[in-house]
Amino acid sequence: MSFRLVDVGWDREFEDAVNGDHSCLRIVCPFIKERTAARLLKRGRPHPLRVITRFNLGDFADGVSDISALRLLMDTGAEIRGVRNLHSKLYVFGGSCAILTSANLTEAALLRNHEFGFVTQDRGIIDECRRYFDAFWSRAGNDLRSEQLEDWERAVTGYLITGAHPTRPIQLRDEGVDLGTPPPPIVLPAWVGEAGQAFVKFFGESNNRAERSTRIIDEVESSGSHWACTFPTGKRPRSVQDGAIMFMGRLVKDPGDTMIYGRAVGIRHKPGRDDATPEDIRLRGWKKKWPHYVRVHHAEFIAGTLANGISLRELTTALGANAFASTQRNARAGTGNTDPRRAYMQQAAVQLSAQGMAWLDERLERAYQQFGRLPPARLERLDWPAGSGA
Repeated sequence: MSFRLVDVGWDREFEDAVNGDHSCLRIVCPFIKERTAARLLKRGRPHPLRVITRFNLGDFADGVSDISALRLLMDTGAEIRGVRNLHSKLYVFGGSCAILTSANLTEAALLRNHEFGFVTQDRGIIDECRRYFDAFWSRAGNDLRSEQLEDWERAVTGYLITGAHPTRPIQLRDEGVDLGTPPPPIVLPAWVGEAGQAFVKFFGESNNRAERSTRIIDEVESSGSHWACTFPTGKRPRSVQDGAIMFMGRLVKDPGDTMIYGRAVGIRHKPGRDDATPEDIRLRGWKKKWPHYVRVHHAEFIAGTLANGISLRELTTALGANAFASTQRNARAGTGNTDPRRAYMQQAAVQLSAQGMAWLDERLERAYQQFGRLPPARLERLDWPAGSGA
C-alpha cells in the first residue's frame, strides 16, 4: 500500500499529484483563493474538473475565499457546485492519487501552515474516495453559472464599500445547498497572509502634524480611516488592487515621524463611486482637496494613543531599501532612488515590499496584544457610508 502522512509542504504534494495525472480532477474544498487555483492549473486543464465548495457570500466578504478563483476555474471548464457549511477537503487526481487533508486551496494552507492529512496511490482507497465524491456531487445541487458570479460580486462589493461594520451581522446570503451538515468552525478574515499588496497610507501633512498623545479613536474619527483612505484631487489611487492591506499612518511631531495606528483591507478605486459626496465634504471639509477614496473594510486599530503605534522611521532604519517596493526594485536593478525616506516624500501612500509588509504586520500584532484593539462597539458609533451598490 502506498500511503503517506503529511503535515507540511502541501504545495509540493499537490504539484507532484498534478504532474502525475491531470486528466481528471475532483475537489472538495470550502475555501479557494485565486493564486492557489492558478498554481493548481498551471500544468494544464484537467478534464473533467469538478469542484464542490461553499457559496456563502460572507466567506468572500471576509476574504477567506475568492469569487475570482471560481471564475478562473469556470474559465478552464470546471463544473462547480456549492454546499452549505462544508468543512471537508478531498482531492482526487485521476485514478493515480488521492489527498485527504485539512488544507484548503489557500497560500497559507499550502505554503505555511501545519495541515495534517495523507497522500495515497492505493487503488482501493482512491476508488473509495471517488465513490464518496460522486455520491456527494449528486446531492450538491446545480452547477454554478457565470451570471451568478456577477450577482455575487455586486452583493459583496455593495457590502464592503460600506466598511463592513464591526458589530453588524453580515447580511449576505448563502447560496449553497443545505444538506443538513452542522455549522463550521468560526473562520477569521484573511489578512496579510493572502495579500498581494500592502501600502502605508499617510494622514495629515507636514504642516499639520499631530501630537503623539492624540487618542487613536480621535484620529480615526477625524480622518474617517475606518472606511476610507483619501487621496488628493487629480491623483486617483489606481495602483491599489482589491485585497491590498492598507496600513494607516499619521504624521506626528516631536520628533517628526509617521506612526502606524491600524490596518484595513482595501477595495480597488472606482471613479464616481469612490469620490467624496457633498455630504462627505460637509462632514469633513478637508475632503474638498482630498476627494478620492480607496474604500476599506474590516478595519482594526490600536486602543491607545499615536505614541503606541509603529514608527515608520524604525521600519526604514531596519530594512533600508528593502522597506518599499520601489526602492527594493531600484536596488536590485542598480539604478534609481534607493533611499526609503525619499520614496514617500510628498506622497499620499507608499507601497511596501513583502518584507516591509511582514515587518510592519508583526509589530502591529504585538501592539494589538499589548494595548488591545479599539472595541467594535466604539467603532460602530462613528459615521459609516450608506450602501451604493457596485
